[in-house]
Amino acid sequence: MRPEPLFPLFAEATTLPGIGPRVLKLVARAAHGDRVINVLWTLPIALVDRRHAPPAAQAAAGRIATFDLAILEHQPAERPRQPHRVRAADPDGTPVTLVFFHGRAEDWRRLMPEGERRIVSGKVERYGGEVQMPHPDHIVPPARRAEIETVEPVYPGADGLSPKLLRGAARAVLDRLPTLPEWIDRGVLKREGWPDWQTALRQAHAPVDADDLSPLTPARRRLAYDELFANQLAIALVRNRQRRAAGRGLAGTGRLTGPVEAALPFRLTTDQRQVLSEIAGDMAGPLRMLRLLQGDVGSGKTVVALLAMAIAVEAGGQAALMAPTDVLARQHMETLTRLGAPAGLRFGLLTGRERAKARREVLAALEAGEIDILVGTHALFQDEVAFRDLALAVIDEQHRFGVHQRLQLSSKGRGVDTLVMTATPIPRTLALTTYGDMDVSRILSKPAGRKPIKTRVLPIDRMDDVIDGVIRTIAGGHKVYWVCPLVDQSEKADLSAATARAEELAERLGPRVGLIHGQMKGPDKDAAIARFRSTNACDRTDVLVATTVIEVGVDVPDATVIIIEHAERFGLAQLHQLRGRVGRGDDQASCLLLYASPLGEIARKRLEVMRATEDGFVIAEEDLRLRGGGDALGTKQSGEPEMRLADLDIHGDLIEIAQAQARLEIERTPELDGPRGQALRVLLYLFERDQAVRYLRSG
Repeated sequence: MRPEPLFPLFAEATTLPGIGPRVLKLVARAAHGDRVINVLWTLPIALVDRRHAPPAAQAAAGRIATFDLAILEHQPAERPRQPHRVRAADPDGTPVTLVFFHGRAEDWRRLMPEGERRIVSGKVERYGGEVQMPHPDHIVPPARRAEIETVEPVYPGADGLSPKLLRGAARAVLDRLPTLPEWIDRGVLKREGWPDWQTALRQAHAPVDADDLSPLTPARRRLAYDELFANQLAIALVRNRQRRAAGRGLAGTGRLTGPVEAALPFRLTTDQRQVLSEIAGDMAGPLRMLRLLQGDVGSGKTVVALLAMAIAVEAGGQAALMAPTDVLARQHMETLTRLGAPAGLRFGLLTGRERAKARREVLAALEAGEIDILVGTHALFQDEVAFRDLALAVIDEQHRFGVHQRLQLSSKGRGVDTLVMTATPIPRTLALTTYGDMDVSRILSKPAGRKPIKTRVLPIDRMDDVIDGVIRTIAGGHKVYWVCPLVDQSEKADLSAATARAEELAERLGPRVGLIHGQMKGPDKDAAIARFRSTNACDRTDVLVATTVIEVGVDVPDATVIIIEHAERFGLAQLHQLRGRVGRGDDQASCLLLYASPLGEIARKRLEVMRATEDGFVIAEEDLRLRGGGDALGTKQSGEPEMRLADLDIHGDLIEIAQAQARLEIERTPELDGPRGQALRVLLYLFERDQAVRYLRSG
């Protein structure tokens, strides 16, 4: 149960002044949520200094200024769409015109009677040498001047949302802040010179000058630490439970791994052997394994996963491999079956597309122990999927799944070891915040013989040259991916871009052009990929036009060229994943990044990074730096925390402090009991890590 003092913070934002049901949607867009706590976590991004009160003659256009004006004359609009003008003058006699395009003349006369003075604040404009102020932000009598001449925080906005509204809402939240027990260790507070929680929030919401907006101020660093500490505390709880959970002691015999490795057409790299040793050591140990395997595109993670699953089968258990898409699951099935055949490993496939009869047969064989390794998608979570003895769960492309899904699969057996894999290299700071409950292994080297991919950056107006290059490539017996741009957040718009490009290429190349996109039915996707893989001259395609549906898992060694249209619209992580579709055979591969001018600064830097390096870990660090930590993996993390107050690039030094403190706290009070434990529970509930902890405890 959430502690009672937090109830007001988790109420709907309509409990704040000025926010009704209609405005709530706009507030939710600006504050990333529709509750009071979302408003509290939305910090000012700029400020308006209304203390600037120069003589009107010296006021700079475009700047906010506050004037003391004598109201001289009202000039109502003579025709529709004309403004209502108010002629006024400052104490030096400099004319100032106030301009109003909305509102009623009688209201303006009542607010600014002729012959009286008013304090007016707003943005200055100059028109024909005359000082003007369209729609001033504030108009008050001189006696209320002190109300205006202040520094106003500016909050992130949404179209149609008044800046004043969010400011007033934030002020109302600060007035009702509960008194909460301190959760930060006194030594850390003193060493860092941080204020208490309430003071930090009040200071962060009331900047006095531009320096107060910096994420490095004591107030903002303290709030960032609170968020990181809550995250690390949740992870430490999970890790503690995991450490205490009994494993199976799965010791390999070599009966299956020996034949598999002996039949491989290549030798395992040093990195692969090291990682396999770490995994085998975990599996043989007394505690359950929870290990993250990071390996760049094409580094050989699948072979490592197969050998790990073979160890589980040698020890008398079963294994499962879960992939995020049908395409990837079927490709894994094909690869694993081929590599596992020399050892006689028995495989089954379960996705959402199997017909009822085939599905029943797979489920029966699985429960009877006649399937050693089950490959599938989310379909593996379903209640009717019962293993005879699941010992190892392997989850590919971990960031596509939530924590609770990971646990759903591991709960289908007794003391199940878990190996999660990702081809998205994860910067160290992000690995600590997102995967801190796991041990981490990395495959840094690529298999011997792989040639670097040549990456070129070209303007999109050289399209004819690019198409001529495609014709030469397919004439040489190679295949080409052509990835169409991310148009917007609409799959239909992306689809229309891909369809139009496929039609245009087909006019030049004929039926050798194929198309694949996310809205196709599963069998149609399979058929499109099959034709692209085919070497049959009568029924094959040599150019596959695609949306980003091919980002993960499509493996065609004959494809040596990938063209990414409007590459400036893609993130670095996604560009790197897409480039990894080629260079998987022995031939030289190329990647063409086509861009439209003019290029923004960040887009230009992204393309420079892609041209300069193939190292996924270098690219991931640069992606984090350019993009910030919010979406550095290229996709919203399902079931994983989103940072609101901490910036992983700026506050990275705080993560290790938070991690060390969290582990110390869990050692002292593993059940979070007593006064100290209660303070830590409040922190978890405040940052909504209680849900993650409940999921993870079930593991």
